Amino acid sequence: MDWNKYIRLWQKGVLLIVLLLVSCKISYKFNGASINYDKVKTISFENFPNRSTAFVWGPMENMFNTALQNKYLQQTKLRQIKQGGDLELSGEIINYDAYNKGVGADGYSTMAELRLTVNVRYVNNSNHNEDLKDRQFTASREYNASQQLSSVQEELVKQMIDDIVDQIFNATLANW
Repeated sequence: MDWNKYIRLWQKGVLLIVLLLVSCKISYKFNGASINYDKVKTISFENFPNRSTAFVWGPMENMFNTALQNKYLQQTKLRQIKQGGDLELSGEIINYDAYNKGVGADGYSTMAELRLTVNVRYVNNSNHNEDLKDRQFTASREYNASQQLSSVQEELVKQMIDDIVDQIFNATLANW
């Protein structure tokens, strides 16, 4: 039995595997972001004011702006600057309202739906074909109408904001 032959074959196999691992770069992005970091390095956000005429809930504007910025800064390598970023996001909260969803036999509402709509403008200064002009994103949540809105509002608004922020992120950076 020629052990040298087996050792040389094993060495060649190990060398081949090492060369493959060194020469290949495999990149998985679980957040769905597709960014060319050679061209896009910065992002700027304008404050999204609450311009809803139906309901105004004070904390919502700050909650939305914080969640939007956190999503982009935590899920990408972009650096935030005050204005003139490679990517620019602006817009406004245009609707926040509650609707009756069902009426019981006694004539009172049994279910209600809370709805939030945000208008977004997105500018990609490295590729204006990806710009979004006045695109609306909406989320809603139902709740039992026997509950006071004030007792469920914060959690429902947080859920809707998370949903809308995900929609915006996917529409702007997830080029599937």
